[in-house]
Amino acid sequence: MKSYVLTVSCKSTRGIVAAISGYLAEQGCNIVDSSQFDDLDTGQFFMRVSFISEEGISEAEIRAGFNSIAARFGMTYDFHDSEKRMKVLLMVSRFGHCLNDLLYRWKIGALPIDIVGVVSNHFDYQKVVVNHDIPFHHIPVTKANKVQAEAHIMEVAEQTGTELIVLARYMQILSDEMCQKMSGRIINIHHSFLPSFKGANPYKQAYQRGVKLIGATAHYVTADLDEGPIIEQDTARITHAQSPDDYVSIGRDVESQVLARAIHAHIHHRTFINGNRTVVFPASPGSYASERMG
Repeated sequence: MKSYVLTVSCKSTRGIVAAISGYLAEQGCNIVDSSQFDDLDTGQFFMRVSFISEEGISEAEIRAGFNSIAARFGMTYDFHDSEKRMKVLLMVSRFGHCLNDLLYRWKIGALPIDIVGVVSNHFDYQKVVVNHDIPFHHIPVTKANKVQAEAHIMEVAEQTGTELIVLARYMQILSDEMCQKMSGRIINIHHSFLPSFKGANPYKQAYQRGVKLIGATAHYVTADLDEGPIIEQDTARITHAQSPDDYVSIGRDVESQVLARAIHAHIHHRTFINGNRTVVFPASPGSYASERMG
């Protein structure tokens, strides 16, 4: 029996849930998990349905029959094969904690993705990546070649069939054109619970301000630096007795966990962009163990 995930967004109105559940039942499908959300401020409706095809109907047949329902409600929708792994391109500069964490989770099966390559503007992690039998792409970036470098990155993404780009502490600003082309398909990790302490030495800035909480924010990338829709956040408490080096160490642990959780939510189709915000449905009880991070 094949397992699928249906994701739906549209204007909220009566009958959507009944139409979806009724259709799936008619096609011999059994719903195993369902989440929905009505945004009362915008009038938008979001739904994620996990189901099993118990009578062998194919994805193409399910999709074809669903078109009339989608048209009736003006839905943006998609069906996803639960067994298909998303193709992910990782990007990193000289801070490797998130990269190493993701590679470990991927290696032990805790992060069910296909890593199609790693792009870096430095050679620091070439050996680590190659030792994992993953293609490494060194694409240096300067003021003079920034346009060509980004074109090269997009060429790698297109040739590998990349479905998601993860900026695992990639310290280069992407162009508006790339952000728009890959809208909703680039995740970044920001070294702050709130978008403050930008620029160099953020943890030193936090130490100098005497903050009591440090954290990290994973978000979708937009043209506005570190201002994209937030997917996942977490914090760690700090005391006056801890040093700037402690801030860095603790902060990197939080960054790694938050980025991994954000990727998990995305690859399991639990995230929906809702204007400047996101709707992120929790992992279902049946899949909690496999999705749990940190």
